[in-house]
Amino acid sequence: MATVSLPDRVSVEQLRNQAKDLRRAVRAGAPDALAEVADRYPGGLSAGAFPLHAAQLVVARRYGFPSWARLRQHCAAIERYTRFPPTGPVAPAGPDPDLADTFLRLACLWYEDDQPARWAAARELLTAHPELTHGQVHAAAAAADVPALASILAADPGAARREGGPYQAEPLYYLAYARQDPQLGEDAALGAARLLLTAGADPNAGYLWRGLTSPFTVLTGVFGHGELGPDRQPPHPCAQPLARLLLTAGADPNDAQALYNRMFEPANDHMELLFEFGLGQDAGGPWLARFGADLGTPASMLRGQLAWAITHGMTDRVRLLAEHGVDVAAPFEDGQTPAALARTTGHPGLAGILIGCGAAEPSLPPLDDFIAAALAADQARITQLRDRHPGIVAQARAARPALVVWAAVLGRADAVALLTGLGFDINAKGRTDGVGSTEWETALHHAAGIGDLGLTRRLIELGADPDIRDTRFGSTPLGWARYFGREQTAEFLVPLTSAAPAGPDAS
Repeated sequence: MATVSLPDRVSVEQLRNQAKDLRRAVRAGAPDALAEVADRYPGGLSAGAFPLHAAQLVVARRYGFPSWARLRQHCAAIERYTRFPPTGPVAPAGPDPDLADTFLRLACLWYEDDQPARWAAARELLTAHPELTHGQVHAAAAAADVPALASILAADPGAARREGGPYQAEPLYYLAYARQDPQLGEDAALGAARLLLTAGADPNAGYLWRGLTSPFTVLTGVFGHGELGPDRQPPHPCAQPLARLLLTAGADPNDAQALYNRMFEPANDHMELLFEFGLGQDAGGPWLARFGADLGTPASMLRGQLAWAITHGMTDRVRLLAEHGVDVAAPFEDGQTPAALARTTGHPGLAGILIGCGAAEPSLPPLDDFIAAALAADQARITQLRDRHPGIVAQARAARPALVVWAAVLGRADAVALLTGLGFDINAKGRTDGVGSTEWETALHHAAGIGDLGLTRRLIELGADPDIRDTRFGSTPLGWARYFGREQTAEFLVPLTSAAPAGPDAS
């Protein structure tokens, strides 16, 4: 019986109740409960003598833990470090507003509605009320107010590790996530960090964002980025020197969330610095000790980065990973080798680089060979495969119905045209962040969202529906163009779109 994921906002009490429910069900002879016990508790007890400790062990194994004690330890750590950033409007309210708290909410990334307007409001608030950092260690850290911090820590060194503010976080955390001053100088940023570290601040401080078991650490905040992109989730103004200071002070370079947040853009400065300090080698960092099974090993983190870089054609990152010993030959979990993945995601040149780094030349099965040829718009190879395997086109449409979407992500209008000519649906919905089968958006949504006017025109010529809505936001391609500020593309789509605004295009 397969294991299942822990529920959101899990607690030990919640799991203890599940064990009690299981014990009652077993004693009542419920078939599903008895089947689970038989699977997870071999040689188990009779239904009438099924004690609570046995039910707790079954619940632990249900979630992939070897013992109830290990599950309790894991859940206690989740409860200890989980934070739920406050939501809703941020503005001083009431006769005596907490200006420091308001400043922190406006100034810091919180991975919800991050945007420059908030940071500008924080800047204005600090200018109007410079006293808000006086005696307020978290606000002083976020503002990198060195004199205020020095005064606070001289009187109370323990304040360097005191949790507080809207995130219930340590001061160093607020310094790392603050974005109110894009012109912040190194003297202020590093001076504030050094004061905190000297007083005992933890360079590995971090929290679980809404219970996500991949900690948002101080280092994560310094490097910035994320799914909203570098404009809305930029790195700290002093990212490189500040990250170097933290790493020198003992921050673990195996920062899973930092790697994730930075993987969407091709720049590799973060990874180069992390490699300098031991990325890929387990130095016994606290987060790996707490959540290693969920975070994965340092080696597995880098293999995940390799797969993403290959899929998205990030040649320099692939080379960097290979140079630092990441295995470029062994198959991934789905059985595909890195070189085969490069071909089937539309990057034949990258496959050649991987082969040059020690990977074997992939021998693609006919279906994968067809997909690689289609993404490369290799009509001659398509013809050969159709002659040898008459049903190959139908197989490909069934296996990869949204292949047109990925061809659009690659910017290959010729591949899109070839695929539609072979009967692939121009309005199919798929993922645009990878080659999964989830039905998210169409090729036209993607083209409009990135502002590729030429590709947008070509998709319309090939029959793309401008009124179609994506499944995540319920918006039209015009809505995507407007949301991402693609004015020329939006202007082109306006006369073609009859659907009423909804989703992002209503904002």
